Amino acid sequence: MQWLNLEDNINLLALIGAILIVLITLVVVGRMFKQMKEKKTEAALAEHEWDNIREYKNPLPIGWAVIFFITTIWAIWYFLWGYPLNSYSQIGEYNEEVKAHNIKFEEKFKNLSKEDKIKMGQNLFLVQCSTCHGITADGIGGKAQDLTIWGSEEALVDVLKKGSKGMNYPLGEMPAMTDLGVAQEDITAVAAYVAKEISAIKKTANEHLVARGKEVFATCATCHGEDGRGIMDGQVMAPDLTKYGSADFVVEVLNRGKIGDIGSMPAFNNGLLNEIQKQAVGEYVSSLSRGE
Repeated sequence: MQWLNLEDNINLLALIGAILIVLITLVVVGRMFKQMKEKKTEAALAEHEWDNIREYKNPLPIGWAVIFFITTIWAIWYFLWGYPLNSYSQIGEYNEEVKAHNIKFEEKFKNLSKEDKIKMGQNLFLVQCSTCHGITADGIGGKAQDLTIWGSEEALVDVLKKGSKGMNYPLGEMPAMTDLGVAQEDITAVAAYVAKEISAIKKTANEHLVARGKEVFATCATCHGEDGRGIMDGQVMAPDLTKYGSADFVVEVLNRGKIGDIGSMPAFNNGLLNEIQKQAVGEYVSSLSRGE
């Protein structure tokens, strides 16, 4: 920190103002004491009275009036032109520093390998996500989503059974397929179809159920669309299932936030994580179900 930095206009104006205030105060106080000692003229009485008590007229000293007028004009100038409202703020300075840092960060780590992204993502996960999901990402006994199976066919079956409160999409909460009267075998079939034909998983342990799953998926297409992208009339209405099982889906969750059983997971779109960091967290979470 540099003290008395007169190259900064704000510091310079503040210093000049402080000096003027001190000098003017000394002059006014000195004159007042001098008048108290020397001036003996009688002052006129005011016309009004209370209980036969009258007071002397005490007009505002010309010097005080002039100083008040000058101070008012200076304050207006300082507020509107000398130091405009939009010229500086601590929040603005912080945002600029974050922006500059992110540019350097992205330049430094733009060519990270997948393995390095996973390592970076693990470190970020431990700091930002482990409070709810646990340091092993298992959801701490149902407290939050078990990310060790997320992105797998097993997790698809689980969400189809239980439903999902959603990631702040217009269509809202996804109901459990069991509540819609869908049989357990058909739920497994839908998971097999989504895993093999739509998601980024591109494989299934139940190849024989894929065809049946495609038929039952018509129930899901109402919200997700036949292609699973969740787009209707050009609007994103539901999660894009083609990204499921990839880092991009995790990034989407981070950007939108998610409503869970223990509350709402905040959206990380406030600068807390930059794009490379989000992708790194996505790669780490995706790696858990793959056993990487």
